[in-house]
Parts: sequence; structure tokens; C-alpha cells
Amino acid sequence: MELIFLGTSSAIPTNHRNHSAIAMKSFGEIMLFDCGEGTQRQMSRARLSPMKVDKIFITHFHGDHFLGVPGMVQSMAFRGRKEPLHIFGPEGLSKIVEKIKGLGYFSMSFEICVHEIPDGTPEGYDGSVDRSIEDDRSIKADETELNEKEGLNEGLFHEIKILEEEDYIVTCCKVEHSVPNLAYCITEKRAPKFIKEKALKLGVKPGPDFGKLQQGIPVKVGNRIIKPHEVLGSERQGRKIVYSGDTRPCDQMIKFAEDATVLIHESTFDSQNENKAYETGHSTAAKAAEIANKANVKKLIVTHISTRYKETSTLEKEAIDIFENSVLAEDLMSIEVERSDS
Repeated sequence: MELIFLGTSSAIPTNHRNHSAIAMKSFGEIMLFDCGEGTQRQMSRARLSPMKVDKIFITHFHGDHFLGVPGMVQSMAFRGRKEPLHIFGPEGLSKIVEKIKGLGYFSMSFEICVHEIPDGTPEGYDGSVDRSIEDDRSIKADETELNEKEGLNEGLFHEIKILEEEDYIVTCCKVEHSVPNLAYCITEKRAPKFIKEKALKLGVKPGPDFGKLQQGIPVKVGNRIIKPHEVLGSERQGRKIVYSGDTRPCDQMIKFAEDATVLIHESTFDSQNENKAYETGHSTAAKAAEIANKANVKKLIVTHISTRYKETSTLEKEAIDIFENSVLAEDLMSIEVERSDS
């Protein structure tokens, strides 16, 4: 699993930092988290093909987080893309995608499947997809009220399952910005470890039966049925990646990021500008580090850096002083996310 930071600036790009975008290469695909202006070019510099992007997750509709989508869609169409593109995002996504489809002169060659997560309390959300651009891969959401704890503005913490694939689950949670913003979590599914010695002792021969047992399918050896639990170890925790989007510090984020392998948290300001950060719905590097500590994450990566900081070592130091395993993201930085056990 590889994370590539395509854009790490805040509202305005700089010579060294592009608008927000993070690519995740894993599970045989590329997923994008936010897609600010210039993301296509950053992907080219990172030797990533936009044509291989299957899913885009937009946190919110400030331009620095989604204005790269129109150009990317037109480039995909120009290259003759046929595979559907799935875009996830807050309420209003359907209208924005319709405008993107009608922007300028070009011919759509593929479907855009919109997965819009309504604002506010998610009761009744059924994973609805804009009917004009729906395909039969529509994804149902599974809303779970995980914890009735008070947030800064929200009464309850809600985590919504918006996608489940064979190898991973994607959930989202509303956090606290000046406009509706969704944080996203990708959790890897991991089967228990297959214990070869136990299988051999029970008479299972290496080959297809090994594979069946690893997939949870019983096999027959002689007159006996060997069940998977007889040759599998304890449950193993998969990698968990959490991305905050734009948010001020909030209890929802702590709960959502709990035990994450990597927390990617916005850190627009330093501690001297803590009041400004809070008022504008943003965080400081120090506050991001506090969240990482409270959430018991393994690694913190701070991003979304204000253009006022030409020198960013102070921001990184603020985070490291509170949470040692902190890194300040730079454009085109790549992080390999290893599993914690075998």
C-alpha cells in the first residue's frame, strides 16, 4: 500500500505545493482523495495514470479540493475511457457532476457514478445514486451510530459505511469545517493467518485445498471435513488509513481515527494562529498531533499547509513535540504503509 501526496497546499497553490490531492495505490487500483486543480499534472510527475483511477473521494466543495475533477474527466474522455468512474462526496455532488458533464465542448465516453452522502444526520440514507448517471454498481451505505458522545457542534458521532469491496471497506464521518466536510477511512480486510503445519498434520495436501481453507471454505480429507478454524490463527488487524479533509479539532475525528495505521490530518496553521484556525474551521499542527495521541494512531502525516509558511520546520516540530511519529507532507512524497504483522 502506497500513499502519494500530489498536493499539500491549502487554499492557494505555491511553487512547491499543489492543491489538495492524495493517491492511494493498493488492492490493484488507484484511489484519489480530493482532486484539486493541477492534480493531473501532479499525477504525471508521479508517474501515475489518471486512466487507472477508479474512485475519487471528495471531502468538501471548496475549490482547492475538487476543481481538478473537470479537467481530469475531460482528459479521460479524450483518451476514450470506457470504465465507469465512481465519485463520492457530500450533498451537492450530483449537481456538480452534472455541471462538469456539460462544461465546454467534449463527448463523454464513460459513466460517472455519483455516490452522494447527504448532509446532517444520515438516517434513511440508502446509498442513492443520481439516476441519470447510475449503473448497477450502486453502493449502499450502512450508517452506524458508534458512540453517543458530544462533539463541538455535533450531538452524535456517526460513521457511515459507503463502500465494501473484497479487500477493504470505506467509511466516512462528518467533521467540523465551515462547509460540510467528510473525513474518510479505508480499512483493509485481513483473513486470519493460515497455519500450514496444522493443515499438514490434519492430512490436507498443499494445493487447491490450502487455498479453499484460507478463503474460509471447508475441505474433505478422506472421510473427514476439515473446517477453516482448525487451520487458521487468530484474527489479524488490517491497515487503516484515515484522511481528515478540512476540519478544526473535534471529538468526532478522535473517535474516527482510533487505532489508525496512518492518520492524514490537515494542519493549516501553527500554534500562534490557533484562534484563526478554529474560527475558519482548520487545525494547527499541534492540535493534529493531540488528536493522533488521543486516537492512538501509529503514524501522523500533516498536510494542507498555509501559503504563509515558506519555512515549514516549525509546523513539523510542533507536531513531533506532541506526537513523535509525525511527518509533514511534501508534494510528490511517497509513503509505503506496511502491515504491522505477518
